[in-house]
Amino acid sequence: MANPAGGVILAQNAPDVADAVAQNAAEGARMAAEVARQAAQAAQAYADAAAQSYGEIAGTAAHALTGGAIDPFVFRLAIFVLAVFVGYYVVWSVTPALHTPLMSVTNAISSVIVVGALLAVGVDTVADGTEWARGFGFVGLVLASVNIFGGFLVTSRMLAMYSKKK
Repeated sequence: MANPAGGVILAQNAPDVADAVAQNAAEGARMAAEVARQAAQAAQAYADAAAQSYGEIAGTAAHALTGGAIDPFVFRLAIFVLAVFVGYYVVWSVTPALHTPLMSVTNAISSVIVVGALLAVGVDTVADGTEWARGFGFVGLVLASVNIFGGFLVTSRMLAMYSKKK
C-alpha cells in the first residue's frame, strides 16, 4: 500500500525542487553565455589580426627594425616597384611557344574577375550607399573585358605565326 503521507511530503517539496532545477538551468545558461562571449572576443581578435595584410605587417616590421627610418608606405612602394621590374622581365623573357598557354591562363583569371565585377555592379540591390562599389565594379568589368579581348587577339596572332603560309 502507498503511504499517503509520503505523497503529501513530495507535493510540499515539489516547488523547492523546481526552484533548484530552475536555478541550476539559469546558472548553466549564464556560464554558456560567458563562454560564448569569450569565444566571440577571441574570434574578433583573430579577425583583427588576420585583417592586417602582409604588406602592412612587413612595412610595420621594417619601420620598427630600423628605428623609424623607413616609412611603411615607402617600404610597400619599394616592393611594388620591384614587382613591376620582375614582372616586366618575366613577361618579356617568355618564349613564343609558351605564350599561348600563358594567355589562356590569363584569360581564365580575367573571366573570374568579370564574374566578381558583375557581382559588384549589381550590389545596389543588396544595400544602400554602394555607389563606390558599383563604380569600381564597372571599371573592373571594362578592364577585364579589354584584357580578355586583347588576350584572344594576341593569341590568335601568335597561332597565326605557326600556321603555314597560304
